[in-house]
Amino acid sequence: MNIVLDTNILVSGLLSPFGTCGEIVRMVSSGELRLSFDARIFTEYEEVLKRPKFKFEEDKVAAFLDQIEHCGRTVASSPLSYSLPDTDDGPFLEVAVAGKVACLVTGNSVHFPAKFCKGVKVFSPSEFLSFYKKQRQ
Repeated sequence: MNIVLDTNILVSGLLSPFGTCGEIVRMVSSGELRLSFDARIFTEYEEVLKRPKFKFEEDKVAAFLDQIEHCGRTVASSPLSYSLPDTDDGPFLEVAVAGKVACLVTGNSVHFPAKFCKGVKVFSPSEFLSFYKKQRQ
């Protein structure tokens, strides 16, 4: 299943590997989920995961990013004709729309008002896991 994953889900999943976000990160690591991204999103993943405050092991971050880059899907997108409440979230929606992904998963659903999402489903981590399980049945 192709999805767009907001950076906050990656961070939460790595900080709490046994929580809902951790389950999603494990699904990405195992190849069960395929991330769609562009250079802006990948750069944000890299920059945020390497922040010293998180104390993630450098080699593990590098391996995880390598797996995302090689198993994920790079998408060319067009700019939105409007601004989201948090303009930094624009690339995530742009890639979701252009990539025709199953959904966008974020911990900040309010940053993606339905009226701007052009039919892209935006789920919280728990909503996504419920959606995923229904799709697998």
